[in-house]
Amino acid sequence: MSGEPAVRPTGIDELLERVRAGYRRIQARAAHDAARTGDALLVDIRYAALRERDGLIPGALVIERNELEWRLDPRGSHRVPEATGHDLRVVVICNEGYASSLAAASLHRLGLHQATDLVGGFQAWRAEGLPVEPAAR
Repeated sequence: MSGEPAVRPTGIDELLERVRAGYRRIQARAAHDAARTGDALLVDIRYAALRERDGLIPGALVIERNELEWRLDPRGSHRVPEATGHDLRVVVICNEGYASSLAAASLHRLGLHQATDLVGGFQAWRAEGLPVEPAAR
C-alpha cells in the first residue's frame, strides 16, 4: 500500500449528472428546428441494428460512437467535411439520451464547445412525431 487515500469510484449516474452540468441539452423539437435552419448538425451515433429497426432522422449524419471524435475533430486527419470548426453546433443523438451525453462531453474536450445531445435520444424524436425515414436495406 502506498498510504494514499482511496479514490471513491464515480458511478454512471453521478458521471452523467456531472457531464450534463457542463452544457445545455436540447429537446427534440428544438433540435429539429436548429437542423432545419442550418444552425446545428445532427449526428446519429446509434449502432446499425437500431437504425435498421427504427429508421433514420432525415439529414442526420450517421457516425457510430467509436468513430465520433475521429470524424468530428476539425483538426483531425479523418474528419468528415461537415467538421468545419470548433464553433460547430453538434447535436449528438443516441437511442435514449445516455450514451450521447458522454459523447457530447468528449466532443467538448476536443474543443467543440457547442456540442450537446438530444434529451431522450432518437426515441424522444420519434415520440414527438418528427420526421423518420426507413433505413436502406
